[in-house]
Formats: sequence, C-alpha cells, structure tokens
Amino acid sequence: MKPNYMELTSLEQWETLLEQSKQSTVLLLKHSTACPISGAAFKEFNVYTRKPKRPLVCALVKVIECRPVSNAIEAQLGIKHESPQVLLVQGGKTLWHASHWEITYERMEQEVNARIARA
Repeated sequence: MKPNYMELTSLEQWETLLEQSKQSTVLLLKHSTACPISGAAFKEFNVYTRKPKRPLVCALVKVIECRPVSNAIEAQLGIKHESPQVLLVQGGKTLWHASHWEITYERMEQEVNARIARA
C-alpha cells in the first residue's frame, strides 16, 4: 500500500503547503535519514498516514537532503528544529509538536483527534 503523504523537496512546495494549512490541517514529519530514532518515528508516521480518511494533509521533509526546507519550517513556524519532529499545523500556526520517542501512532491519533474536527 502506497503511503498517503507528500514529500517536500523545495521551498516552493513548503510555501504551498503552509498556504494550504489555511484550508486543511497539515501533519508534517521532519525526518533524518541518518538517525535510528527518526527511523522509528518515520515507521509510526507511515502507519498513521496509511489509515483511510484522515481529515488532514500529511507531509514529510528529509532534513539532511532538504536542509533549506527544514530551516524555513523552523523559521516560519517558530518551533526550534529537532529531528525527528512532528508538527500539526493549521492556519499557518503550530497546534502541536513532538519529537523523538514521543512520535507514536497513538500520540498522533490522540493529538489530531483532540485538535481538529473529524471530516
């Protein structure tokens, strides 16, 4: 089954996604391909995004490969960079964020359900 997220590789994609957050809530994972903890968070994110009918847009940025995008996310959202890091964004603002071992399927499910209405 194909994952249900977009991979951000350019600043233009990030700007579009940030603008889109005014219409749809966004769940974004900042992922380091060199970190085993990030690998575990990526697996949790991947499982989460495969569930049907999520009322949000999911996206991934690989922080090593796309450093300018990662830096822009930090600057524009005002959340200090960590990786792995998951951010729930709505209206251009961060509703919730977590890092490292706090990134679990259960936690994403809980936070999304608590913060946005079901579609």
